[in-house]
Amino acid sequence: MVRDSASFEDAPSLQTVLDALNDADCRAILRETAEPMTATELIDTCDIPKSTLYRKLELLSDALLVREQDTINPGGGRTTKYERDFDDVMISMDEDNDFSVTVERPPRNADERLADLWSKMGDEL
Repeated sequence: MVRDSASFEDAPSLQTVLDALNDADCRAILRETAEPMTATELIDTCDIPKSTLYRKLELLSDALLVREQDTINPGGGRTTKYERDFDDVMISMDEDNDFSVTVERPPRNADERLADLWSKMGDEL
């Protein structure tokens, strides 16, 4: 299961972000998820096997680069879509010559924050 990045206050580690961005399949997923997509759509669009896709989504989730959105279907059940969750990723070096990563996120409106909370509650039930 992909984590909801809105619920995490800690920045991802530099190595986690680099590992995700160094993976060709992860980069393909990030290119395609400017708009929310289901796993099935990503499998077809990125030409990635299902089991591999979920591993890559987990890697991207750990790096807080992708977020999961659940929609409740009127007829029952829910649909999960995945969306890129950053505007910019910056890697810098400080005065002690240590590298760091900063992930800039798009602002969320009240409806999106509520949907994130609702999704998280659904996972805990």
